[in-house]
Amino acid sequence: MNALLFGAGSGPVGWRECVIAFTLAFALSQVIAGVYTYTFRGLSYARGHVQGMALGSLVTCMLMLALGDSVAAGIGIAGGLSIIRFRTTLRDPRDVVFLFAALGVGLVCGLRAPVVAIGGTVAFALAAVGLHVIGFGARTQLDGMVRFFTPSSPEVAAAVGQALQAHTRRFVLITMREVEQGKRMEHAYQVHLKDGVGRALLVSALQSVDGLTDVSLHVQDPTLEL
Repeated sequence: MNALLFGAGSGPVGWRECVIAFTLAFALSQVIAGVYTYTFRGLSYARGHVQGMALGSLVTCMLMLALGDSVAAGIGIAGGLSIIRFRTTLRDPRDVVFLFAALGVGLVCGLRAPVVAIGGTVAFALAAVGLHVIGFGARTQLDGMVRFFTPSSPEVAAAVGQALQAHTRRFVLITMREVEQGKRMEHAYQVHLKDGVGRALLVSALQSVDGLTDVSLHVQDPTLEL
């Protein structure tokens, strides 16, 4: 009974064991893929990556069922896989972790250890959802970047500073450069708006400054990772 629940890994594999292992690997990898989709934040979502989790778990399950306790077969499969070149680039370490979790589920199912596979999937899913809900690792970001042009005048610079102080909680000068042979200055600030202050109010306040032109505000969502 313990060998059946926690891993046999040896002996012939029948049709019934294959069906159970493949079905369980596919179902658990779907759970991992669903958690990935639910907790995903960013702009580079890929449907193929999600489907690859389920398909990859079936591949690893198949390989482990075929290997059993044969060392020679394991060496042969490892040599065959070394020929394949995977050129897909995963920039986010989190994507790699989810893909590895799906492959690990398939591997454990191929070892015929359903209790370990189910328990590991539940623990992984709860941990991923929990970290997502509490916002673990998140940090406060600035709301956006504002750009504008001003004449080379200290009075205008003082008026701009007053407008930013009145409508933002914090602002940081990113770039300042001369244009039109020193007649005008281009400014770029990162800004963090005060609570209850709309972005349109900041733009309107800056546009009301005499001599200030071409005001643009580029906003960003702190929940998204580019």
